[in-house]
Amino acid sequence: MKKRITLIGSNIAKTGNEFIYCGLLKECESCRFKKICHDGLVKGRRYRIVSVRSANHPCKVHEGGVKVVEVEPVKDIIILIESKKALEGLTISHRDIQCNNILCKNYMLCHPEGICNKYKILKVFDEKVKCPKGYSLKKVLVSPIDDKPEKP
Repeated sequence: MKKRITLIGSNIAKTGNEFIYCGLLKECESCRFKKICHDGLVKGRRYRIVSVRSANHPCKVHEGGVKVVEVEPVKDIIILIESKKALEGLTISHRDIQCNNILCKNYMLCHPEGICNKYKILKVFDEKVKCPKGYSLKKVLVSPIDDKPEKP
C-alpha cells in the first residue's frame, strides 16, 4: 500500500496509532500546511501511522500543534459479519449488522468505521461470538479491495 505524508495532532502522533480521515475543516482553508495535511488522503478511510518526525508545527485545530507523519491505509481490519458469509477468500460488499445497541461490546466490530465498500475475507476466526440479538456472527479479518470507504 502506498505511504503518504500528512500532519496530525502532536498528542496523537505515535507510530502504530490509527485514525480515520474526516476531511477538510473550515479552519484549514487558509492554512499554509493545507496541501501536505489533506492531499492524498481519502475522506472516511482508516490510516495507520508508520513513522513520526520530531518537528512540531502550529495548528488552529490541534492544541499543541501538529507533527509530520508517514501514514498508510490500513489494509487488514477485524470485523463481524453474518456467519453464512464468512468464507475465506470470498470478496463481498460491506453491510453493517442491523443493530443499534451502542452499548454492546461488539458494536464497533459490527459497525466498523473506515472500512471500504468491498473487501476480501482473509481469515475466519473460530472463536464464538455472543450476540445479544441472537444473530449468528463470525469474526473475520478483511482486506479492502478498493479505495472508496463506506462511511465519510
